[in-house]
Amino acid sequence: MHYWIGNTGHLAILTSFITALVATFAYVKASQNTLEASSWQRFARYSFYAHAVAVVTVVVSLYWIIYNHYYEYHYAWDNSSRSLPAYYVISSFWQDQEGSFLLWIFWLAMIGLTLIAYFGKSKNEGKVRFEAPTMAVFGLVQAFLCSMILGVVIPGLEMKIGSSPFLLLREAHPEWPVWALKPNFIPEDGNGLNPLLQNPWMVIHPPTLFLGYALTLVPFAFCIAGLWRKEYKSWIKPALPWTALGSLILGVGIMMGAIWAYETLNFGGYWNWDPVENGIYVPWLVLVAALHTLIIYQTNKSTLKISSILIIAQFILILYATFMTRSGILGNASVHSFTDLGLSGQLLIYLLTFTVGAIALLAWRWKDIPSSDKEISTYSREFWIFCGATVICLAAFQVITTTSIPVYNALVANFGIKSNLALPADQVKHYTDFQLWFFVVIVILNAIGQYFWWGKVKTEQKAATVENEVLVTRGMSFNLGPWEVFSTPLMITLMLTAILLVAMQMGAWNWVYIVLLLAAVFSLVINFSTILTVLKGKWQLSGGAVSHIGIALMLVGILFSSGYSKIVSQNKSGLIIFNSKEVDTKENVENQLLWMNQPQQLDKYLVTYKGQFIEARDVPGYLPKSSVELIENDFHAVAKQDIVKDGKTYHKKGDTLAVFPENTYYEVEYRQQDGKIFSLYPRVQVNPRMGNAVSPSIRHELTRDVYTHITDAPMPNQEKQWSPTETQSVSVGDTLILNDYVAIFRGIEPIRQVDGIELGPQDAAVQAQIDVFDKSGRSVPIKPTYFIKDRTVGLKAATSDELGLRIQLAQIDPKTGLFSFNINTTQRDYIVMKAIEKPHINLLWIGTGLLVVGMFLSTTRRFKESK
Repeated sequence: MHYWIGNTGHLAILTSFITALVATFAYVKASQNTLEASSWQRFARYSFYAHAVAVVTVVVSLYWIIYNHYYEYHYAWDNSSRSLPAYYVISSFWQDQEGSFLLWIFWLAMIGLTLIAYFGKSKNEGKVRFEAPTMAVFGLVQAFLCSMILGVVIPGLEMKIGSSPFLLLREAHPEWPVWALKPNFIPEDGNGLNPLLQNPWMVIHPPTLFLGYALTLVPFAFCIAGLWRKEYKSWIKPALPWTALGSLILGVGIMMGAIWAYETLNFGGYWNWDPVENGIYVPWLVLVAALHTLIIYQTNKSTLKISSILIIAQFILILYATFMTRSGILGNASVHSFTDLGLSGQLLIYLLTFTVGAIALLAWRWKDIPSSDKEISTYSREFWIFCGATVICLAAFQVITTTSIPVYNALVANFGIKSNLALPADQVKHYTDFQLWFFVVIVILNAIGQYFWWGKVKTEQKAATVENEVLVTRGMSFNLGPWEVFSTPLMITLMLTAILLVAMQMGAWNWVYIVLLLAAVFSLVINFSTILTVLKGKWQLSGGAVSHIGIALMLVGILFSSGYSKIVSQNKSGLIIFNSKEVDTKENVENQLLWMNQPQQLDKYLVTYKGQFIEARDVPGYLPKSSVELIENDFHAVAKQDIVKDGKTYHKKGDTLAVFPENTYYEVEYRQQDGKIFSLYPRVQVNPRMGNAVSPSIRHELTRDVYTHITDAPMPNQEKQWSPTETQSVSVGDTLILNDYVAIFRGIEPIRQVDGIELGPQDAAVQAQIDVFDKSGRSVPIKPTYFIKDRTVGLKAATSDELGLRIQLAQIDPKTGLFSFNINTTQRDYIVMKAIEKPHINLLWIGTGLLVVGMFLSTTRRFKESK
């Protein structure tokens, strides 16, 4: 028993909660302009240091329990297993709610320390004054989050605060009968990691996402501090770089999740508009809109109020997303929301505290917040950027309105009213129909805004220096009309769009796709022009333009990969594959049945299902499942033959090798018309405790992806149902009738080796040679074995998965020359698969990369300017 590590973790959680409260109180006292303010501030800093140490102790304790497989603890037993490699053991840390809350708490503690150092080193009195109110907000948020993992029951009230990750297994499941027999029972192994999370992206996606979560608090805390101290302008400058950083990190986390979904989930794309996806997407949009209004504020003070609203809104939306995904309110509306751990009440208090508090403070100070009487000209850069930010907010509003339908229903149900609101039947179409048009407008506006921002169009200007470069203009007056301003970029856009329409050869175009492409190309032309002619390639100043180029490329990638995706697996056989009265249903038309080793022509490919494979830990690629014997309830297998890859022998026959028994890969061979061959390996993950998960396999090419996933197959853990035994007696050269096949018995030959049997000098064995002919006339050899060991007869049947046959040489009669065979039949090995070609999807990923690079350049620049 390792109770000491759990007790240490429990104590550290209590310490972190108490020190967060103490730091909050001390910083509140320090924010009051009294003689003791500096003493309270020092005390608050030390309290937060102690809080950070306690948080790190909790993290180390929980990881120590998981890594060392201390299965007396419920969290380790429920989320990990001995079969997991080290990098997936890390993922086990944040699989459940307690671990993910702890990850969020950890990042906030590290950011808090960074802010304290930032304030401590500053010689600017204005910045120093912001430490107390800013960190008071930090401390209060940390106290709320730490309460989520307290796991403390208040005596007499029967009220539990939080759910502890250090709960013992017998405390989590006191109803198990085993405790009566073995009070100190510890399972040999754990439940394992959810198969869907066994992906390299899930090692880095959650930490990145929760770092983004944590960073959204920084500008919120600065804003609240400014309202608190009535310093309505001073908070903008320190908040701007942190807003940019939060936009960057949260955006990276979202796109990592999209790539994970594309590679792991079976819906055939990178974004499914799941409520959990939307819950992160919406605050990110609002955060990006806030970033733009903060940038406008540098040259026009009219956006101060709207910036305050957006900064507050983005953090409240983070809390709202947390409430939706962790309270259980989404029910079956999401494929990856957390189950309710009884924290819904705490989450609601958390949400309401900051929502009501922040809105009340903003309303209280509203009249005192200064605003500019200066009108924003239609030809000004600020006008167009503000329009873009407004459209971004409208896009966010559309998504959150629909996503919140389960919340509306639960809310009115509390008042005894039954709501008939339901989520759209086709959510992908519903959201896409709105969001694509929002982003058409956004890319056009960001292009126009970029054009004006750098003074591309002007007749009079006064230069102002930005990092020693004469680039930004103030007091500009514009005498050119809209057509004169944009005539050249528009002409270039029209020409390039026409060239692309012809070059891409995508078949029929409709007006919607042409508009989308025109908008994206227009943005590309304007932003490339800005970088090359105005910025002269100075990348440190071109973050906005690079980001906007990335967004335009993403729009083109989405247009081609989604609008022109092609279903390769067209079922033209007339077979009803799925239960339906109609042959022409979408599922039956777009899925193809493949029998093992039976080629099928699918579009321009000759496709063959080649069988089941498994992955060994120390062997590259995949091994035929028939080449190893899996050891039950273990993570090893015995090699039935030498394991050789690229001329190198990794294991000899009879060796034990480590494998991933949960994963079965189905090889699908694609033969192209030019003779080139490639294979894809869609996967089925089997977990008896969690169910089966199916993941696609993707071939990435320069101009397209070939996306293949299994929609139906005999599950690897499914026991075969054999028909009753039929016996046939034949002579050498005779024909056997085997259900749908014809076979010829060629004869027998002596052998000296039988798998799994060690033959001695006095033992003997023979192998029958049977050629089975399928309907295409192809011959498949089957070789059952008959042996005598220690004067005892043994029979070793031969099985063919592709034919669904099992043949056993049951008897040899030397007098008559007859050989008796026992024959059983079963379902032939098959898969039902869906194959999709996604053209030019690389533009989406390239655009994503450029968006990240541009945001990184912009963030770096903002931090430099803030110094």
